[in-house]
Amino acid sequence: MTHPFVSVEDLQTHFPVRKGLLRRVVGAVRAVDGVSFTISRGRTLGLVGESGCGKTTVGRSLLRLVEPTGGRVRLDGTDVRGVDGAALRALRRRMQVVFQDPYGSLNPRMTVRSILEEGLLIHAMGTAAERFERMRRALERTGMPADALARYPHEFSGGQRQRIAIARAVVLEPEFLVLDEPVSALDVSIQAQVVNLLEELRRELGLTYLFISHDLSVVEYLSDDVAVMYLGRFVETAEAKRLYAEPLHPYTLALFSAVPSVDAARRRRRIILSGDVPSPSRPPEGCRFHPRCPLAEQVCREVDPPAVSLDGHRFHCHVAAREVEAAGGDTAAASRRMAELVSTGAAAV
Repeated sequence: MTHPFVSVEDLQTHFPVRKGLLRRVVGAVRAVDGVSFTISRGRTLGLVGESGCGKTTVGRSLLRLVEPTGGRVRLDGTDVRGVDGAALRALRRRMQVVFQDPYGSLNPRMTVRSILEEGLLIHAMGTAAERFERMRRALERTGMPADALARYPHEFSGGQRQRIAIARAVVLEPEFLVLDEPVSALDVSIQAQVVNLLEELRRELGLTYLFISHDLSVVEYLSDDVAVMYLGRFVETAEAKRLYAEPLHPYTLALFSAVPSVDAARRRRRIILSGDVPSPSRPPEGCRFHPRCPLAEQVCREVDPPAVSLDGHRFHCHVAAREVEAAGGDTAAASRRMAELVSTGAAAV
């Protein structure tokens, strides 16, 4: 029996809230509060949601840049949380990250050669000549000249810096990359170049991606599957094409309504949600989205909606579950009905 390349079960990452002179723990910020997903080898999972919903913490928790509070993370069958020391160091060579800010993620006091070679030295990968060849090849793959090795980060544009950051990640020949908003700090024209570069690297090197982004259009282009996150939890996951065509959760519908499109057939009626995102240290009872949901009912305020799964399309919503049942399992018809209900409800609010 084959297992998924990346497997996450009930991942939780809570940060303690301390008060008083003695700094006693009086609560916790539940940044990630029980998410589960898998990524098959060579595929890309896009992770979307509003700022502060926990997307970045998910990515950092997988790599143990932030220590999870609970749950299980496996990479190719290896328990990431169950290893330490040399075993963790060896595992981390297989998992790399590209951060959002190309200006802050590169040490301005180090040359590009030092930046790229640092990981190779830590993992004792090759002789000096072999390391140079790896670095040259990594730069070539990311569209940078070999003479960039002797220069400093401040000598490059934002797009070039992000290419260097990507080269730093791929020089170790990893298998899994966490891409944390890798194009959001770049100009639109440069974004397209970097997105195409990431797709080329995935195909050429057989990489597996967790792609975290606010840009729903980029996520649709780059991802095989998409997960929508709200207040520390996933509210809907599905294959990208299916999710964008047939969103069912009210939060997903509101997010996707903001995606601009030149295609009139794909243009959605704008849905404006009322209220603010609740504090992750005091999430509401029942469905976490109910304080802002135009369709919220009494059951939404009292009962956390269970997961409903239909051919890989998974969502958590009492109202959507009822609409899917009424449509005889026709998710396309249920999606149209939910869009109508949410648009009407949001307008009424």
